[in-house]
Amino acid sequence: MSTLMQPRPSIVPATSQALCEAIAQWRYDDLPEAVVRMLKAMLLDEIGVIAGAAHAPGIAQLNARLSRWETGGSATGLLGKRRYSPPSAALANGAAGHALDYDDQHDPARVHTNCVVLPALLAAAEDSGPISGRDFLLAHAVGAELHARLGLACYNSLGKGWHPTAVLGALAAALAAARMLGLAVPGLVNALGIAFHQASGSGQSMRDGVLTKRLGAGFAARAAVLSAYLALDGISGARHTLEGSAGLFALYERGEVDGDILMDALGSRWRIPDYSLKPYPCCRCNHTAIDLGIALNARGVRPEQLAAVEIGIGHVNWLTVGAAYDPDRDDIVHAQFNIAYGFARALADGKVDLRAYTRPAISAARIGALTAITRVVDDPAIGASAIEPAWVKLRLKDGGTLEVRADRIKGSPQDPLSEAERLAKFRDCLAFGLDATRGETDRLAEVLLDIERQDDAAGAIVAAFPPLRP
Repeated sequence: MSTLMQPRPSIVPATSQALCEAIAQWRYDDLPEAVVRMLKAMLLDEIGVIAGAAHAPGIAQLNARLSRWETGGSATGLLGKRRYSPPSAALANGAAGHALDYDDQHDPARVHTNCVVLPALLAAAEDSGPISGRDFLLAHAVGAELHARLGLACYNSLGKGWHPTAVLGALAAALAAARMLGLAVPGLVNALGIAFHQASGSGQSMRDGVLTKRLGAGFAARAAVLSAYLALDGISGARHTLEGSAGLFALYERGEVDGDILMDALGSRWRIPDYSLKPYPCCRCNHTAIDLGIALNARGVRPEQLAAVEIGIGHVNWLTVGAAYDPDRDDIVHAQFNIAYGFARALADGKVDLRAYTRPAISAARIGALTAITRVVDDPAIGASAIEPAWVKLRLKDGGTLEVRADRIKGSPQDPLSEAERLAKFRDCLAFGLDATRGETDRLAEVLLDIERQDDAAGAIVAAFPPLRP
């Protein structure tokens, strides 16, 4: 029996009710300083990534369609400051937040959180506001903590073919929004159940490299907002959303669940500080190989020296990013979800940035030549669901060989981005997507990093977000 299929601790009865009872007791003053600090770092990161996606494929088309259907509303699609209904604003901002694949991730849980949670909270806070920065951050803590814990509990969700960012994110974000709207325990239970009734998201879009992958976060954020408000209006949802015989754990996860993780030390042992902020705008499964490629470039290794490249990764990573790279597809999502392309860029350029995932860069002949001699291996010696480990073996034209490996990723808690690196990423995103001035960028950063002092968190963010320029 494989590691992934070994029995796990039994699912605790009444988990849904207990979860909602626990988060109903949380107060802002109970949040540890490290949690608040990470929440603000993720807020800065996600708003920056949304700005960077202004011209990403699929995002303009989505906003154009929504704008045709909605000419006004109580919430804002940040790109272009379009006025939408709260569910549509959450959809637009969530899709943008995930489009560059540059958004945060909880690596062990395999979830991107803030592309779902923050768009849902921003839309709900605008509609029902003003919501103070402290209340906004408390709701943010609910969503981020629960999304991480759900991902850890459903430890093989991605391996089974789900996209846990979307499926689990809808549930976590619905509870976050409902908590911000002031719902008591029965309303929280209803919000969770209504979100589960909408929860969906297949990993096939990742494996096929198509634009619906980036829309999934928006779909989840939209479901979360709708769920919270329907619960506010008294609509009832499933009572046993997580543990029921047709609930998340049994139906979606096929019983492969460590139910204890969800509730263990909830509110005292926080998972929020364990999130990673990405240094490269592509699937996290690529990042260790990219780190290795950049290090090899720094050692003087160049593509023209190589006769063959082999990259070894774990099974789930291989399913996600291990396909052969086809530069003739000229497809940005295909490049984002291809480890051969990411490694080739890193080795050739000594860096991987936003411009690496644009046209015509993704079809460059020199990069295609390197990916053509690259083979990606599903290494059984690496844990099937392990995201960090990777190795690279190079066969040189002069007959020599070179092998490098690593088991940690830049941007993780073990190798975090510095404050200067986080701000540099933020500024680069706003310049890349919005051609924002330094003054505009610094004003927005000041609002985000001082969010707990805002009387109207959503209003301050929307007001400071720069305009969309051609």
